[in-house]
Amino acid sequence: MRAIPAKPDILTEVRASDAYDPGCRRCARLAAFLDTVRAGNPGYFCRPVPPFGVDDAALVIVGLAPGMHGANASGRPFTGDHAGILLYATLHAYGYASQAVAVSRDDGLTLSRCRITNAVKCLPPENKPTPAEARECNAYLAADLRALPAGGAILALGRIAHDATVRALGRKVEAFAFAHGARHALDDGAALFDSYHCSRYNTNTGRLTPAMFRAVFDGIAAHLGRAG
Repeated sequence: MRAIPAKPDILTEVRASDAYDPGCRRCARLAAFLDTVRAGNPGYFCRPVPPFGVDDAALVIVGLAPGMHGANASGRPFTGDHAGILLYATLHAYGYASQAVAVSRDDGLTLSRCRITNAVKCLPPENKPTPAEARECNAYLAADLRALPAGGAILALGRIAHDATVRALGRKVEAFAFAHGARHALDDGAALFDSYHCSRYNTNTGRLTPAMFRAVFDGIAAHLGRAG
């Protein structure tokens, strides 16, 4: 059941062909960078990283892009890098993850009622995709968000993920201001929640604390009708 119908001003046309494509090379800069990283790290995944979790998830988490030695290496979002430490520990605490630590794709970790994806599926240089790259990848995100059920929740980690999510839903970015802890109502009882990204910079500087992150998940739990 699709929770967010297309709007007349939709910016992204969702097509069946926009499902995850492991061989995507639409962005020349990203494709070339992956080739370079693969040459120096032959054991790394070094392809567009697929979403992780269940197809009919009530909660969809949208990150920025794979990290070089994390998801780009492991092939699973937020796995093997610092950004995944707080995320998976929190998902485990709220009953979404089978364990609190994500090390590799074969570590046995599973998700329940949750799926994790990224605004940009390929590793960008210096972890900074260009606006054009984010827009080129937006159809993949739109295709992924089509499965959100009525009353579901989306959690955007950071402003770039927030803006990409809003575009993927066919909305105007200027109508949805990003702010940590913000909640935006969507169609069919769904909601978009915002948080600062759980990156090393934000957690080490105290810009994002575990308590702040849990508060966002408390809001999501309340929205989904479950105890925090």
